[in-house]
Amino acid sequence: MATTSFIFLLISFLTITTHGHSNHPTTTSVYLSPSPKSLFSNYNKMLNFFKIYIYPSHNHTSTPPLIYTTPQESQFYNSLIKSPFITQDPTHAHLFFLPFPSSSSTRSIARLIKNIRTTFPYWNRTLGADHFYLSSTGVDSSSDRNIVELKKNSIQISCFPTMPGFFIPHKDITLPPVHRFQLINPVNDTVTISLTGYLKLNKPVPLSLIDKLNGHPDFKVEYNVNNKFAKNSKFCLFVYGYDDMAWMVEAMGSRCVPVVITDRPIQDLPLMDVIDWSEIAVFVGTSGGVEGVKRVLDGINESRYEEMMESGVTATRHLVWNEEPQPQDVFHMIVYQLWLRRHTIRYARWTE
Repeated sequence: MATTSFIFLLISFLTITTHGHSNHPTTTSVYLSPSPKSLFSNYNKMLNFFKIYIYPSHNHTSTPPLIYTTPQESQFYNSLIKSPFITQDPTHAHLFFLPFPSSSSTRSIARLIKNIRTTFPYWNRTLGADHFYLSSTGVDSSSDRNIVELKKNSIQISCFPTMPGFFIPHKDITLPPVHRFQLINPVNDTVTISLTGYLKLNKPVPLSLIDKLNGHPDFKVEYNVNNKFAKNSKFCLFVYGYDDMAWMVEAMGSRCVPVVITDRPIQDLPLMDVIDWSEIAVFVGTSGGVEGVKRVLDGINESRYEEMMESGVTATRHLVWNEEPQPQDVFHMIVYQLWLRRHTIRYARWTE
């Protein structure tokens, strides 16, 4: 495994002063819903009504033990099977969970779905649209009918960031990384923070941009620093599609506004049905080079920066994993996204 290296970028052309939590009235909302009240009203409805059925495997009558390869998959699955959302009666279920680990071959997944198709009546009535599964990187392509229907119709829960071509925005969901961190609150009434950025690399990224950052008089680059620098940084830089994106939630919790370098729209950010990421992060392309990055950051005034910083802190409360799920934490918000995706067909028995 390659050794992870760190780059700390000090952008020296601006210094700001903050006063703990912002005293400015909040003019934007981190939530996509028309209002937090309506969002959490629907969330409470989910808590009262949502039911999920987990299929047995290989004709067994009990829930199969599953082993997943990533901490976030394991955390979600272990929380799910112990949650009140699970029902033992499939006739009461809104959604159906397909029990296979991420390491399963497409052939074994196809066999599982074929068995479910012939044993239970639920797959055929929607061609899998009210089913979901966990797969860290997504399911490989196949001409098998069962896999085609799975990838086209069923809800995939994978790990962020996803591989190109393995994520369908209107139905799929991503899991944020597992982090254990404390939200950072300033201890002094007035804290002076230099405009800084932080970039963690473990493989080649746009090296020409990094070289130019390193050579620019307004930027200072240091290697092999630790995460404490994020607490004193105004901006933290990430390159979309690389492992450093996993650190973004921790940066937000440290009151560092993410700056994501990407040349295409990002459609697989966690909780995209709930959170307005444009109120949390800055997205910049590589075509403008260093001056383009500098121009975008320099254009964010203090008031706007404080709004984004506070929005990021608010969002982390929904992006943190807990060993025992807590209200509105990441487990519950992922389940809430499943609730939003429950199949639109309504059966006569459902009145809610």
